[in-house]
Amino acid sequence: MWGRTEQQDFRSRVRGALLGAAVGDALGAPVDGLTLDAIREAHGGEGLTELAPAHGRRGAVTAATQLMLFTVDGLIRAQVRRDTGAWHPPTDLHRAYRRWAATQRDWGPDERRAEDGWLAREEWLYARRAPSRACLTGLADDRMGTLDVPKNPGEKGPEAATRSTPIGLLVGWEPQLVLQLAVECAVQTHGHPTAHLAAGAHTVLVHGLARGESLDGAIQRALALLAARPGHQPVTDALRHALGAVRQGMPTASRVTELVGDGEAVGALAAAVYCALVGEDIRHGLRLAVNHSGSSAASGALCGALLGALHGETALPPGWLTELEGRATVLELADDFAMEMTQGPALHSPAGAAPGWLARYPRA
Repeated sequence: MWGRTEQQDFRSRVRGALLGAAVGDALGAPVDGLTLDAIREAHGGEGLTELAPAHGRRGAVTAATQLMLFTVDGLIRAQVRRDTGAWHPPTDLHRAYRRWAATQRDWGPDERRAEDGWLAREEWLYARRAPSRACLTGLADDRMGTLDVPKNPGEKGPEAATRSTPIGLLVGWEPQLVLQLAVECAVQTHGHPTAHLAAGAHTVLVHGLARGESLDGAIQRALALLAARPGHQPVTDALRHALGAVRQGMPTASRVTELVGDGEAVGALAAAVYCALVGEDIRHGLRLAVNHSGSSAASGALCGALLGALHGETALPPGWLTELEGRATVLELADDFAMEMTQGPALHSPAGAAPGWLARYPRA
């Protein structure tokens, strides 16, 4: 049972996680892939400290945020479709990701496809924002990657992790089930164990924070759950490396760059965790997370999700939020997700449903 106080706290953490991820993505987008020296040459000795233009505007998000939003859409649709007796969330997430893939090739929304729901009709999403080749090829056809037959089995990038934040907000689920769902959805585009286990680890961290745990406690739970998974060693080593780095003195960009390594999923996760642990506040943590020689957008998105889930939406830098692309859409989805998770039975059941809800999240 959800009391009013619990509902308000949960909604604040949902908003915080999703907005935090989007803000971190937008902060890192202008310097994504640049070396630390190049960032400092372009933005001064302290590196990037404020939102800067990318993709034609300040506050622009990348494909990381686009895909995260479709993850939320897919999770809500899974809950709604459960009324029909169909219950396989990885399939619902795959359908949502295929709707994202359509935004990468179509000129704009197809109003004739009523089954798309409202998110796929948001015109601002019809823009290519540096999507990874793994996401485009993994979602290019109807075949869904599975743990037995994953898509792109050699792909180690961070994109599956950045889109997995909403799965961690399923606070009514047990942590091991959240981890399993994240892994099953990650292999739809990223088949290498380090990539899909990094996605699972990130999701467990968000899950613990959304339940009100400390980040240290969430990390220990993630380590324990990962230990039973084949191929976990690079991911657990990365998390332990992040914990060890906290004890090495004042945080520096060079230390973050060392954690990032070659920019794969495990490095982006380690950097995000480290910056969330040592950041004096969200602004400081996110600045640390994007100033390094690696995937700044990915590490920024992962760190923002952790800090937002930990502190809630009101701790996010208001000046950055005012310029964030798609903020209204992120908030609308966040509130819909919170309402579905706390008041779903009042919105739909096998016997009937609120027409407006089914129009937004069709069972098809």
